[in-house]
This record gives sequence, structure tokens and C-alpha cells, in this order.
Amino acid sequence: MNERTPPTSRRSRPAKPPLSREVIVAAALDLMARDGFSGLSLRRVAAELDTGAASLYVYVANLGHLHRLMLDAALGEMQLPEDGSAPWREAAMSLLLAYLQALHGRRGLARLAMTALAAGPGAMRIWERLLHLLRGAGMDGRRAAWGVDLLLLQATAIAAEQAGRDAGGLRPESIREEVEALPEERYPLVRAHADDLFSGGGLQRAAWALEVILDGLAAAPGVRPGLGETL
Repeated sequence: MNERTPPTSRRSRPAKPPLSREVIVAAALDLMARDGFSGLSLRRVAAELDTGAASLYVYVANLGHLHRLMLDAALGEMQLPEDGSAPWREAAMSLLLAYLQALHGRRGLARLAMTALAAGPGAMRIWERLLHLLRGAGMDGRRAAWGVDLLLLQATAIAAEQAGRDAGGLRPESIREEVEALPEERYPLVRAHADDLFSGGGLQRAAWALEVILDGLAAAPGVRPGLGETL
């Protein structure tokens, strides 16, 4: 009597991992790394996982919710500088530059950070560290809290601008050529300061901008009651 041949799977690839929020976020980050931020959609993430888009709604409310989860997961992988005995400005600068470089180092992440606000453990450890530093520098709670928002917004905008330039293949040299072709009689200051306008590397200019904000926060008064209410 011949033994039966054991059944073999017709699948051409390993079995899918069980669907979960973590699996969905990881697939979305992989998709963004490959196709960029504009390539993200729930339908495409579902296709990456060989499932239907409707099955994702068990774990994520909508695409905006997925964006927030993705950002928080990516920030959770960011290595924070050691929390040593450095002066608060130096410690804050190290943290902010690490954040900026984390955004710039992963395709699509800077643009994602411009459109989403993460509130999970990955992002909150950055907020916590910055609040600790600003409060330790003598700032009241409101100034420190608004300062965290201002500093991270500036760092995010810098990373997003640079990522946009990289994606578009924009060369600073080409912009300078256009500036130097401007009529000097109409734009005398732009022409006179062309060297200054195009001086410094991206990281140097980013660090300077963040230092300006840190110095301003240190010297700024508390938030005045009624500020901005007439605007």
C-alpha cells in the first residue's frame, strides 16, 4: 500500500503575520520609505499586507490616525542624547538636532511630521526632556510648554524644507545664479548680500535658528493675558 504524499502549500510566500496595529504601522513605514509620503494610503498599506482596506479599520480610525501612529513609532526609534550635566542650552540643542536629523534621515518622515501630531510614548519622551530642560532654566510652565511647540515646529520645518529640496533636486547653486542675474538697481541689498544669503551649511543654519529661539525663550516674558485675542 502506497503512503499518501503529504499535502503541500500552494502559497508562494510565507504565511502573513497576524494583523495588528504594530504590523500595520511597520508596513506603512516601509511603504513610505520606498514610495515617499505621497504614496501613502490605507488601500496601499492594505495591499502591502495582502488584505483589504476595510480590515485596517479595526486597528486604525483613518489615515490621519495612522499618520500619528507612524510618526510616534519612528520617533520611538530615535536615540536621545544622554541626559548628562551639560548646560540646558547645549542639552536642548543636542536633542533638537538629533530630532531634526532623525526626520531628515528617513524618507517622508519630515513631511509626515508637518501633517501629524504624535502623542504616544515615542514623541512624549522628547516633550518630557525638553520641558525638563526649559523648566530647569527657570521658565514658567506656559512659556516652557509653548517653547517646546515652537522649537519642535522650527526643527520640523527645517527638515521638511530640506527634504523637499532633496526630492525636487534643487541645487542652491541654481538659485544663486538666478539671484545674481537680478537687476542690481532694483534689488541692491539682495545683490550686495548674495554671499551672506547663500553662506553656511544646512546644519549650521539650523543650529543658529534654534539657538536664536532658545535665547529668545530665555529672555522672553511670560505669556501675557489676552495676547493675540484681537488678531
